[in-house]
Amino acid sequence: MLTVRLYAERKGWPVDRIETRVTRDAGEGKVSSIDLELLLGGDLSNEQRQRLAEIASRCPIHRTLTGVVTITHHS
Repeated sequence: MLTVRLYAERKGWPVDRIETRVTRDAGEGKVSSIDLELLLGGDLSNEQRQRLAEIASRCPIHRTLTGVVTITHHS
């Protein structure tokens, strides 16, 4: 959650803890769903918490997991 931390620091928001809890459902050897919970510690308003959740959804890893991915194998 480096993206969230950097954004909060740039804004000067009092985030003292960022934690993610990830649960995945793997059926037939493939991950079929991922449940993500973002936990933020600090004296933040509801608007700040909502904005940080939006920022989290824009991080490169989140965008890769939610986008269409094509894997090309090279030998």
